Amino acid sequence: MSDYNGDEPEDEYMADEYDMDDLEDDMNAEFDGRDIDASDSEVEDFDQLNKAADTSAAQARNGKDIQGIPWDRLSVTRKDYRKTRLEQYKNYENISNSGKAAEKKCMETDKGNAFYTFRRNSRSVRSTILHFQLRNLVWATSKHDVYLLSNYSISHWSSLAGCRNEILNVKGHVAPSEKHPESLLEGFTETQVSTLAVKERLLVAGGFQGELICKHLDRPGVSFCSRTTYTENAITNAVDIYRNSSGALHFMASNNDCGVRDFDMERYQLVQLFRYLWPVNHSSLSPDGKLVAVVGDDPDGLLVDSSNGQTIGTLKGHLDYSFASAWHPNGVTFATGNQDKTCRIWDTRKLSESVAVLKGNLGAVRSIRFTSDGRYVAMAEPADFVHIYDTKTGYKKEQEIDFFGEISGISFSPDTESLFIGVWDRTYGSLLEYGRTRDYTYLDSLL
Repeated sequence: MSDYNGDEPEDEYMADEYDMDDLEDDMNAEFDGRDIDASDSEVEDFDQLNKAADTSAAQARNGKDIQGIPWDRLSVTRKDYRKTRLEQYKNYENISNSGKAAEKKCMETDKGNAFYTFRRNSRSVRSTILHFQLRNLVWATSKHDVYLLSNYSISHWSSLAGCRNEILNVKGHVAPSEKHPESLLEGFTETQVSTLAVKERLLVAGGFQGELICKHLDRPGVSFCSRTTYTENAITNAVDIYRNSSGALHFMASNNDCGVRDFDMERYQLVQLFRYLWPVNHSSLSPDGKLVAVVGDDPDGLLVDSSNGQTIGTLKGHLDYSFASAWHPNGVTFATGNQDKTCRIWDTRKLSESVAVLKGNLGAVRSIRFTSDGRYVAMAEPADFVHIYDTKTGYKKEQEIDFFGEISGISFSPDTESLFIGVWDRTYGSLLEYGRTRDYTYLDSLL
């Protein structure tokens, strides 16, 4: 991934120049200019000011914009502003014109579907992004519970109660409260969180300097701290939490030093380290624990043996660097997302070519999630669009969720009933919540 230390401005590759507040003159000026050093009191004030601007499903059905954008008071229509974004958004490419070249292989889809229905937009929940290429900062653990990064704070949001609680603040000094032989007891100070994962009551935050901070949600304090490497190119790009075949809790960390590391969270130690020829931006373990999809700073991805890291097959087709991967629960199908604006679907039984190529609108596919029942897969672009595909139709039926703002992450709830989308924008930053569309017409016969 690109060498970015977290201190440089991201505006060159993020849509700051097209933030909605630029269209509103002095409207919502009290929300502008919030940055990573905002105080707790400022954040609380921001929360209270924005709660009144939340949008419910009923309000959306009555014509209110889902993000609360007052188009009737602006000098441009939504249609014209969308056209401007599509024309002017700058997609970051490591290989020139990869997006344009990849278009030729993309399949046509039917976009007129509604697999998930808008439920609520919460502007009091403000997720943020620290690296423009890393967008795995939102995690749902139930249909009502979400964990996300907001500046230096990792918070829990309950959509049921409508409240947010801070789980971990990494602005100050963070050190483990438990003693384990391989844990870095001195901890870290002012960790810039690059990636996040929450699963099995375990929270793992990865940092720009190779930091790993592990907290069990049912225990006080931090359980384990580690630094993957002390090299200059150390950023933790992705984390994947899983249980191995014996039920032990593990996580894999993908790192810019070309390594994939497997940590045992029962013994709190590194158990495997695999090295590759390029920085690893994302890796994900198959449901049976035998295979790992590995993608990074190379157009070709890898399918490797989880026991030794050896390559089983090479994934050829993408034209730029990849930053996302995910497995269908059947353990045969998996997906990869790339800066060539495509998501490719693969079959482990035939790796010679992808079985489908799905197209984005604005930019790179930076996050991918399958529902736990395998029915749907969602892919997120850097901004404005999340696409949901019906796997049972061969990915030919699609729902396109259209909004404005950079995407910090997407997450289906484990029961598939909810989809959460983190939106980063100086004025309209929020958490979008969608619910799975169900057909209850059979109940009519009972009335």
